Amino acid sequence: MPASDVIETRDITDGILFQAEHCERNGAPCTARIVRAQIALMASDTACGKVIREWPGLPLEDAMPLRLAGGFHHLKITGDDDRLIPVYTGDITDQARVDAVVLAVTRDHDARLLPWFGSPPQTNEAGRSASFMAGLKWLSAKTGSRFELNELGASAGINTMMDRYHYELGGVTAGPADSPMQIRPEWRGPAPPDNRVEIVSIQGCDQAPIDLSDPESALRVKSYVWPENADRIRRMDAAIQLANEQSSNVKKMDAADWVENRIAASQERGVTRVFHHSIVWQYIPEDRRQRIKQALYAAGAKATEEKPLAWMSLETNRKTFRHELKIAYWPGGEEPAILGQAQAHGAWVEWF
Repeated sequence: MPASDVIETRDITDGILFQAEHCERNGAPCTARIVRAQIALMASDTACGKVIREWPGLPLEDAMPLRLAGGFHHLKITGDDDRLIPVYTGDITDQARVDAVVLAVTRDHDARLLPWFGSPPQTNEAGRSASFMAGLKWLSAKTGSRFELNELGASAGINTMMDRYHYELGGVTAGPADSPMQIRPEWRGPAPPDNRVEIVSIQGCDQAPIDLSDPESALRVKSYVWPENADRIRRMDAAIQLANEQSSNVKKMDAADWVENRIAASQERGVTRVFHHSIVWQYIPEDRRQRIKQALYAAGAKATEEKPLAWMSLETNRKTFRHELKIAYWPGGEEPAILGQAQAHGAWVEWF
């Protein structure tokens, strides 16, 4: 079934299978087995099984299978249930055995796992900032080198700290070399332009922002990271460290309202106002997506060389299921330029 059809499916089994395949393609075969076990769980008499089989929305677009996967990982990293450890280490690979373990764990922790269905995964993976930094280096030659960054769906604010990260991007470097956050994706294609980038300010919005300086909240965010991805775990630990040193600036607000408010705010001359987001567009309701588009294009029509505007995104192409880096900027480049594509969690970046 084409990705464009699967991602919209209301069939629970199709959604779970596609999510499991996506996990496997992104280096998480053990998490894929945990996800796939939800098909067997759906047939059980557990409360979690009932939620799965009666899911009211689009299971894949809602990231329903990954919500519960986060709950299972939380049991493991808190040490509250060790039975999933051999599944996460790959010692148990037979799907029938994984199904049995997942069902047994769910029966014993049904009430505790149930609330994990209440919200989609929130990680805002730091590895995606590699694409953003490369995009800013490209944009620097178009609008100038000074940027005000505004992130939609900033979650725990991990990418609102990207000015404190160090980057190695195909031989081009940026950011403080001694940062605990070292972003070094596998670089494919030519290096990005080595233009100057000065991030004047960064802020973000989220409907339910997470405070990484709170240990319980930090542990919840870490639970959404697929345990096979050791580099992601290390980046999450670095993000938690940086958040404890200086908290990020994320406002609790609807994305469309926030964009309109930020557009109305005073803009410094010589600073490009950038709105950006990664793997979040699918979670924004359609009516708000339209409001955001209308607000940005209307503001773009009024942008000047002294006060430029840009829209940068790393989102899923629903026809190819590739994650594409796009930038539209005003005045000048109203039609979005596709600069490259990246692995969902920033393991590699292919620069066009």
